[in-house]
Formats: sequence, structure tokens, C-alpha cells
Amino acid sequence: MARVIHIFRQPDRFVAGTVGQPGDRTFYLQASESAKTISVTLEKQQMAVLAERIGSLLEEVHRRFGADLPDDTPDDQVDSDPLEIPLEEEFRVGTMGLGWDSESRAVVIELLAVTEGEVDESVVLDDTEEGPDAVRVFLTPTRARAFAERADRVVRAGRKPCPLCAEPLDPDGHVCPRQNGYRRAEESD
Repeated sequence: MARVIHIFRQPDRFVAGTVGQPGDRTFYLQASESAKTISVTLEKQQMAVLAERIGSLLEEVHRRFGADLPDDTPDDQVDSDPLEIPLEEEFRVGTMGLGWDSESRAVVIELLAVTEGEVDESVVLDDTEEGPDAVRVFLTPTRARAFAERADRVVRAGRKPCPLCAEPLDPDGHVCPRQNGYRRAEESD
């Protein structure tokens, strides 16, 4: 079967969001352009890494190419609306790619579907006919920063981390490996 690549060159919207309660959330990335909307699921840690790497990429682009980047996201770029429904998962993200397209002066994010085998790096950010299905999104530096800030807020909206091991605390506490298996209850403020 041929590889399907959904490309969003000028998305109306590209956002991170979740469905469910902390501790039982499903993480989504959603891209919309005109009447087309694609939603993919990913792990919380993948979302956190993507947000962090976008920030690093923007700093590097500014340093190397002198691209003008705002320090803060302008209010008109802040998207706090919920994910669009109906929410239908296109695929689960396995591999992510991130780059800078100097021609369009855009951050390029590529999300590849989970596969059973290893993903050949040559298919990431490439239009080859072989490889997993993908979503490729082009964002201006300002929109990329706005996306990264929202993704970071979504990740931090979950359960508090244990101060000793950084694993998420359940409402009833958790068995902390740094406490030799003793059950640690969440400390109240």
C-alpha cells in the first residue's frame, strides 16, 4: 500500500490537546486547513520533547540565520480553544521529524505512524513512496512558538510529579523507587 502524507503548508490551526482525566489522558496533535482536519495520538513524553525541541530549533535558527523571532507569543496567535470534534485518530505517532525550511522560512514538523520495524531515517521529511503514513506541517516561527507553548501547558496540566523520582503522583500516592518501595502519599500544600 502506498504511503499517505498529509501536508499542511498554511494550516489554519495546529494544536496539542488531550481527552480524559489526568492519569488517564490521551494526547493529540491536530492540524486543520480549509475543510481538512487530521488528528494523531502520541505519548505525553513525545509531546514534551516536541515542544522542547521546537524551542531549541527556533533559538538555533535565530542564531544561524538571524531570523526575527518574538520573545513572547502575540495574543492573536494564542489558541486556547478545544480540539475540533469529531475526534478521529488518523494514526499513532511513532517517529517525529523537525526541521527548518529556509525557502519558506518555516518550521517543518513531521509525524510518522508507528510501524512494526525500524523507520529508515531517509523517509523522515522526504516524499518517498515507501514508509509509514505521515502528517507534515509548516509553521511560521511565531506559530511554532505558540504551538510549543500550548503543548508545554497541556503536558504540565496533568498529575504532579513526585519530588523524589519525578514519576506522576496518583491521588492515593505511589510506590516511589527512591523510598525503597514505601508508599508515598501526595503532600498537601
